[in-house]
Formats: sequence, C-alpha cells, structure tokens
Amino acid sequence: MKITVAGVGYVGLSLAVLLAQNHEVTAITTTEEKAEKLNRWISPIRDEEIERFFAEVRAGERELHLHTTTDKAAAYRSAELVVIAAPTNYDDKEHYFDTSAVEDAIEQTLAVNPDVLIVIKSTVPVGYTDSVREKYGIDHVLFSPEFLRESKALYDNLHPSRIVVGAYDHQMEDARMFADLLLEGARAEETRAGQEPQEIRTLIAHPTEAEAIKLFANTYLAVRVSYFNELDTYAQMKGLNTAQIIEGVCLDPRIGGHYNNPSFGYGGYCLPKDTKQLLANYRDVPQMMIEAVVKSNSVRKDFIAEQILNKNPETVGIYRLTMKSNSDNFRASAIQGVMKRILDKGVKVIIYEPTLEAETVFMDCVVENDWKRFSEQCDVILANRFDERLESVKDKVYTRDLYGRD
Repeated sequence: MKITVAGVGYVGLSLAVLLAQNHEVTAITTTEEKAEKLNRWISPIRDEEIERFFAEVRAGERELHLHTTTDKAAAYRSAELVVIAAPTNYDDKEHYFDTSAVEDAIEQTLAVNPDVLIVIKSTVPVGYTDSVREKYGIDHVLFSPEFLRESKALYDNLHPSRIVVGAYDHQMEDARMFADLLLEGARAEETRAGQEPQEIRTLIAHPTEAEAIKLFANTYLAVRVSYFNELDTYAQMKGLNTAQIIEGVCLDPRIGGHYNNPSFGYGGYCLPKDTKQLLANYRDVPQMMIEAVVKSNSVRKDFIAEQILNKNPETVGIYRLTMKSNSDNFRASAIQGVMKRILDKGVKVIIYEPTLEAETVFMDCVVENDWKRFSEQCDVILANRFDERLESVKDKVYTRDLYGRD
C-alpha cells in the first residue's frame, strides 16, 4: 500500500517507520536538511527504537520502505492513504487550539487527491473531525488518537497498550483496515524477534468520542502527576519523607507503584496543551477537577522556585532543559517555568544543555556547556531528572527525582 505521513515528529516518524516495515511510505517534512538526514537513515529526534531501526537499515540488517520528501503535492498525489501527524498547540492568549497545520495538510491533500482516505493522528479538540467534514464537504476522514511517550514513540507503536480509531457508521471497513495496519506493524516486530504476537485491544468509536478519549486519558495522567507532586510539596513543607509516603500509598493495588515519581510539574508535547484544551471544552459544563489540575501545575512551579530562592543563591544552574531523560524536547518543559520565576526575582541563571551550542542565549540566559565551568559557577543546580553526571556536585543539586526514572 502507498501511504503518505505528514509530519516527522514523534508521532509521524514513529508511525512512518512502523508502517514502512510492510508498506511503501512517504514521509513529508518542511526542510530539505531533515529530509536528507532521514533518507540517510539518521533520526532528527531522540528515540531509542527509531535509532536502532535506522542503524539496522544502515547495516543491511533490516529493510524499511520509507522515503522522506519536501514535495508535498507529489507525496499526497500518489497516496492510497494519508496520515496527518502535524503539530497542534493550545494558544493561551487566544484560548483556542491551533490546528492550522492539520488544515493545511488536509487542504493540500484534497487539492491533488480529493478522494483519498485521510486519518488524523494529531491531537485535536473534541468535535474537530465533525467540523472538518462540514468545512470541506468530505466523508472520508477518520481520527485515531496516539498514546505515545516522548523518546519511546516507536516502542509504544510496536507495543501498543490499545488502538483506538474514530469512525462514522459507514466507515467501519476503513476503520478496521487502519487498525489492522497498526496491528500488522506491531506484530511484524514481534515475529522478527521470535515472540508470540500479543493480544492488542482495539476500540472503534465515533470520532468525537475518540477525540475525548485522547484528552481525558492525558488529563488523567496530568492529575496523577499533580497528585504526587502535591504529596511531595506537603512532605517538604512538613519535613516528612516523601518516598516513604509514596511507597505506602502505592502499596494499594488500586493505586499501584507506577507514574508516581515527583517532578517540577508536567510538561512536554501533550499534557499542558491537552489539559487546557479539555478545560476549554468544559466551558458550559460544571467542573472543578480539570481546572484544578491546570492550576496545580502552576502552583508546583511556584513552590519549586520558592525553594530555590530560599537558598539565596547568586547563580542558579539549570541542568538540561529537556522534559525527560533521553530526550531532546524542550517544549513546555516544567523547568522553563521554574527558570522564569527565578529570573523574575533578578537571580542570575546559566544553562547546561548539550543539545544547544555553547554561548547560545536561551530565555535571556547563557548556555555554558563546559561542565567544569558550569558546575563551578553555580550555587544551586536545578535538575528535573537526576543522572550520574550530577554525582560529583550532588551537594549543589536540587531535584525531586526520587526514583531515577521519568
């Protein structure tokens, strides 16, 4: 099958690689530099499984039918299926979800291939697929939410917790076909590894319900992050042992010992924008919890900044801008919110971030990537996630990472 994937971020690239095991996939990117790298099997994003797959292709140990291009018209024109994984974001000032990149991809597709099946993989507001059908007068668009972790996107596509496809009653055949494509890609890797394919639960729902599933799932995760962060805030304020409290709470099997490591707040590609979008969808619906989780994330950053400022540092070091370990994504990372609060109090901040060039200015702060110079200048080093590099300056480090994991 000839498939075109619009977007080569975590969602688009991981999906393109998954499908390219069995089908002819063309991925669309906006820059020639990124296309050239991908066509040489070099990943532009940090993702362990994508990097492993590409290394195996370069070594002749794996075959992927994947080509990347900036020629959008040609890519859409030849496709039998178009998957849109364009970025979306919530605009805090205008209070709306910016889906313009998705609409651009839809319009470019319809201009050259008006009858092709379109699957939206981008995160969108509840009711968006209905609005697309009405706006463009089309009846061949599906919505399928993604449930991927940053830097583990391909792994999560190969080992999906579930597959959800949003389709209208007349689209059941198309919905099952797309679900089968995702299942086929996951099972191909299991078969290659000599494993028995695992059962993967599939749900076909109305597109509007599928859109809601995505936003409610991510908001639940944000609630859980916020809950353990507020537990940690309480423990710090009262001089209690956070780890012991979490351990005792999580012995209850209904709560479980997962997704419970304190942090500076939730961030990254999905949780900040999805919680705000869900709150916007609640405009005429009674609620308290959804608004509370959005506010809780801001309060947590206030508290972390206050803890740092109470140490009266002259210079605060930021160890990595990334949201998670083994990631190169800075988007909406919690540590940036803490930085802003510290800077607003007039404290000098310097950044250690190897993915940026030395002496780059980020948020009015200089990037210093000479580790010795960086660590010697700092009175306090702020680290959302601890790693072994920090062991030598542990007495300067402030982190809430209790378990050494995301």
